[in-house]
Amino acid sequence: MFRIFKFFIVSFVVVGLLAVVAEASSLREKALSAGLKPIPKDKIELMKAIGNPDPKSVELGKKLFFDTRISKSGRISCNTCHDLAQGGADGVPAAVGHEWAVNPHHLNSPTVYNSVFNSKQMWDGRFGTLEDQAKGPIQASPEMAASPELVVERLSSIPAYVQEFKETFPKEKEPLNFDNVARAIAAFERTLITPSRFDKYLRGDEDVLTKSEVKGLSVFIDKGCVQCHSGIGLGGIMRPFPVTGTYKYKNIGDFKGDSSGLVKVGLLRNISNTAPYFHNGAVWTLEEAVRIMGQNQLGIELSDKEVDSLVAFLFSLEGEKPVIIYPVLPSSTSKTPRPDIK
Repeated sequence: MFRIFKFFIVSFVVVGLLAVVAEASSLREKALSAGLKPIPKDKIELMKAIGNPDPKSVELGKKLFFDTRISKSGRISCNTCHDLAQGGADGVPAAVGHEWAVNPHHLNSPTVYNSVFNSKQMWDGRFGTLEDQAKGPIQASPEMAASPELVVERLSSIPAYVQEFKETFPKEKEPLNFDNVARAIAAFERTLITPSRFDKYLRGDEDVLTKSEVKGLSVFIDKGCVQCHSGIGLGGIMRPFPVTGTYKYKNIGDFKGDSSGLVKVGLLRNISNTAPYFHNGAVWTLEEAVRIMGQNQLGIELSDKEVDSLVAFLFSLEGEKPVIIYPVLPSSTSKTPRPDIK
């Protein structure tokens, strides 16, 4: 009798474990079917996904990313608004640029981490590539306010940069030009990817997420969040905002999206590092951001449990940042145009 009882107990436990495993596999498959994709682990596939950046361009781009001399004032770099020590953003509601000007549309600086996975760049999606995007802030008067001619003149006055551009773009007659400045910066930005536990989960490690994170993923899929937040970056495409109701902070800034009213969907990777949220940086907690997305994009009121589950899942998207050694930049010379500050 005891043996029969023991057999049933063991069988019950085994069946239960198999059911849990099957449920986990089912959710993972559901996530993949819904369009969620891991950052490739295979080096060849990874390089293909990020555009095969040339190592020499990456190294040059890293210097330029941190070099304040490509701004008119000589005190703003790409890293100023896309601080790699702060989740690739700046931690303030609206970007602050040339002469301490706050962005005139009250636009928040999105993270540069994983920006290679955006299908469009900038909140209004006006740039299709990282190379084109890199040119925008350098020239924009509320940002770095430098003309292409000034950037080229500054860099051309520094022999070490002249030589590095020649080595990086050896086939070009005049390698130090504004297009190549943007190409190099973009090459560096393509390497700023952050694989997370969620990637391991999608690749088959179903024990890497906590129960609350798994529950959050289930809610994320079932409620329809994946309609906009999909792909490798979990975002980066253009969508209407808001879809339903009225965004409660609509009067902060005057941004209305592109000509069709579309707004770039923010990447969710490392979102726990990049407050404040939304295009105008009006929301400081993930809990409020999740509730607003439920109201304005899905047309539903999420319960407290659903919000908590979704926030737990979002924390699983915090990835491992690449180790960036701050570059030693070449010195200016007597011919280098001086900073333009007031």
